[in-house]
Amino acid sequence: MPPLAATPAQGTAASGLPQPAAVLELLKPITWFPPVWAFGCGIAASGAPLAETWPRALLGLLLAGPAVCGMSQAVNDWFDRHVDALNEPHRPIPSGRIPGRWGLGIALGWTVLSLALGAALGGWVLGATVVGVALAWAYSAPPLRLKREGWWGNLACGLCYETLPWLTAVAALGHGAPSLKLCCLALLYGLGAHGIMTLNDFKSVAGDRRFGIASLPVQLGEEKAAVVACLFMGMAQFMVAGLLLGWGAPYTCLAVLLLLAAQVALMPRLLAAPRARAAWYAGTGVTLYVVGMLASAFALRQPWS
Repeated sequence: MPPLAATPAQGTAASGLPQPAAVLELLKPITWFPPVWAFGCGIAASGAPLAETWPRALLGLLLAGPAVCGMSQAVNDWFDRHVDALNEPHRPIPSGRIPGRWGLGIALGWTVLSLALGAALGGWVLGATVVGVALAWAYSAPPLRLKREGWWGNLACGLCYETLPWLTAVAALGHGAPSLKLCCLALLYGLGAHGIMTLNDFKSVAGDRRFGIASLPVQLGEEKAAVVACLFMGMAQFMVAGLLLGWGAPYTCLAVLLLLAAQVALMPRLLAAPRARAAWYAGTGVTLYVVGMLASAFALRQPWS
């Protein structure tokens, strides 16, 4: 797609083409970790022998991370380019390193790539990919632009980042539909990720207020939003622990509770200065959260036949 002329605020790459490093930055590899980890949890829960299924597992990991998640980042940055010009003007699109309408072109191209990879893994995976792609566009693009409202936008993100990749992994490895137990755990961890998404909103409070994006820190205030984030994460894990105990996995239940206790011990420091320490808690408390995800997945490992 030939780029349109860049505005003076955007600037333009010397060649009129996106810089390769800027394209990679637009796709934000660091954000691929949550869906890739969730897909890995699905692999663990499926009971699939990787010696036999590793090609499909690898293709699924590429789908969850670089393809669908990368696409969602490109879509988000394109429709947030005006907000980013205020909050983070160094990003690829507002800085002009991806000039004209190339940002939109990359988002559309990665959408097609994601659907093609999903189709290669079968009908169930294609269906899940369609849902993920649709939610990604609905989150960032008008007219829905779910991110304008923190409750619904964070819910869409949590389900896409955690629940959907987990369940997709089982289908991708040819094991059929996941069990009801696995669906319950994947859904709870996706709901808990609502809190993780709220933590991510603290970095852009000023721009969100100016452009009318009602993130939870904007709606509730920073202190209350931090409390809500902790409650979403904590209650989801507490319910997971209860289910694991009822399903005859007491040791994994105990592990999840201990990981949750460690997070609770860290929460007062977050609550004392939410905006300043949201990134710190994302690196500490969220790490404990996702370790519990993997432990839970192994506890309900499905027999492979």
